[in-house]
Amino acid sequence: MSTDDFRIKQIDTSLYNEDLAPLPPGKRKWGWFEIFNVWSNDIQSLFGYTLAATLFISYGLNGWAVLAGIVLAGFIVMGLVQLTGRPSVKYGIPFPVMARASMGVRGANFPAVVRGIVAIFWYGVQTYFASTAVALLLNSVLGSGSSATFLGMTAIGWLSYVIVCVFQVALFIRGIDWITKFLNWAGPLVYLVMIALMLMIWYKAGPSLLGELGEIFRGTGEYAAGPVAAFIAVVGTMVAYFAAVVINYGDFARFVKSEKQMTIGNFLGLPVSLAIFSLIALVITAGTVVVFGETLTNPTDIVARVDNLTLTIIAALTFFAATVGINLVANFIPPAYDIANLAPAHISARTGGFITAAIAFFIGALWVSFISNVGIAAFVDTLGAVLAPLYGILVADYYLVRRQHLNLQDLFSAEAGSTYYYNGGWNRNAMIAFGVASVFSVASVWTPGLNELSGYSWLFGAMLGALFHYLLMRKHCAAKGASAALGSRS
Repeated sequence: MSTDDFRIKQIDTSLYNEDLAPLPPGKRKWGWFEIFNVWSNDIQSLFGYTLAATLFISYGLNGWAVLAGIVLAGFIVMGLVQLTGRPSVKYGIPFPVMARASMGVRGANFPAVVRGIVAIFWYGVQTYFASTAVALLLNSVLGSGSSATFLGMTAIGWLSYVIVCVFQVALFIRGIDWITKFLNWAGPLVYLVMIALMLMIWYKAGPSLLGELGEIFRGTGEYAAGPVAAFIAVVGTMVAYFAAVVINYGDFARFVKSEKQMTIGNFLGLPVSLAIFSLIALVITAGTVVVFGETLTNPTDIVARVDNLTLTIIAALTFFAATVGINLVANFIPPAYDIANLAPAHISARTGGFITAAIAFFIGALWVSFISNVGIAAFVDTLGAVLAPLYGILVADYYLVRRQHLNLQDLFSAEAGSTYYYNGGWNRNAMIAFGVASVFSVASVWTPGLNELSGYSWLFGAMLGALFHYLLMRKHCAAKGASAALGSRS
């Protein structure tokens, strides 16, 4: 496609602004390394570490089985994002614009809002986790202050939280190039710090570490539904963890120079990086049992117990950097685009970012006192279950209904009769498919009779969304074709 193919000839201001416009190949600067760092920072965030460590001790599985489940989830996520990334690499469009093909030019506001809400929740939560690294740094340098708390956080905790909130907004204002540079040094540095922490824990634990690792690798077999269900639950939960990124992967795949670069970055950043990081997390988690007499799954808690000021300062800064980096890319930029998509003529991505930050501030502030009580697994699975059918609809529409071809001009047209106008700009078939599929996927998380399915509710929700959308659209296309044939006879 030439540069002219990416220009929108007739601009409908209700659907267009510069942030949503197709990005021509000449303006794309990302290669495999940038994509690798998107995933490595996501995995290496404090929340990601806590989730990985928790999976090794929560399902009673053999440690090798848990590791295999995590790596398998990496390959599954890689396959999923290849599907959502390919059209954005081809056409240079972000997720909200891509969603117009399946949901309608007005109906795309619905998945954009749903994705935006989920991203804002994640943004608030990850902001809190990043603030724990800053709090660790301040406590180690200044000493512990008052132990009095408000909403579960001390004065140092609140100061740290505000610092992270301001820093993230400031970095966002600087633009995508600054965020990219931030990610490119944060990702590799976190690996170095995690390896250093692992070696220090191993040194303190001594030979006893291998015995504790053996206990984890033997497994307890305590999962009520059995080992097969436990394995599937591990895979499903890890897939659900990435669900918020999977659906809107096009928001940053559009910056990649070629599909080959995207594929290499996805492979190194997902299954490969997940395997390495999970092994490091496993060794450190086992070591905490030996060294501290309890299982610690939050890296900031572990670093605080090691009692090494130099390591504490370096670790706090790098964990902060990794968590902030992925928070901006995965949880700040997407809702900024999504909110801008609601009223492109009046809301820029920058304004959308300010709105995101304001709402997320209260969500992160309530994490300790309220949201965390839901439980990490349930929290991840619920957010994933809401997004799952939307992913299935998006993919089924592009690959099965559209056969990988989009009318780029009509994605920005609200004229009656244009390709994606449907019924007043809404595709009712897609809405029905989402409604039916999401009822099942969310119910599988919270309904007692279906709780054994909660770990893989995302996979079921995505498959059901794709199936219902394809069947309804096939019927719609057949009826439209018959109507056209009838009209031609008359």
